[in-house]
Amino acid sequence: MKKIQDKVSYFCKKHNLESSPEHRVLDAMSELGEVAKEILKMSDYGKKPTKYREELKSELGDLFYSLITIANSFNVDLEEALEIVLAKYEKRLKKGSAGSEND
Repeated sequence: MKKIQDKVSYFCKKHNLESSPEHRVLDAMSELGEVAKEILKMSDYGKKPTKYREELKSELGDLFYSLITIANSFNVDLEEALEIVLAKYEKRLKKGSAGSEND
């Protein structure tokens, strides 16, 4: 994951795409909305069973990029963050479910 984060960091610097964490978060929220919209289209807005559309891949890529830029803004190692979350869910599941009620 570090390699991916470094790649995105280099890309942003190379193309002068630096911006504040606040803007990065707003961008990520916008991209999440695009993912949701694409999934809605995949089910014809809930009228049909969900059918994969290739456009989802690009939208998920946009969201992933945005998430990485947020992590990079705060020097967060996403692989380490993921390990922390998986351990948290493992602990919760031992108590019965993955929900936060088991914290």
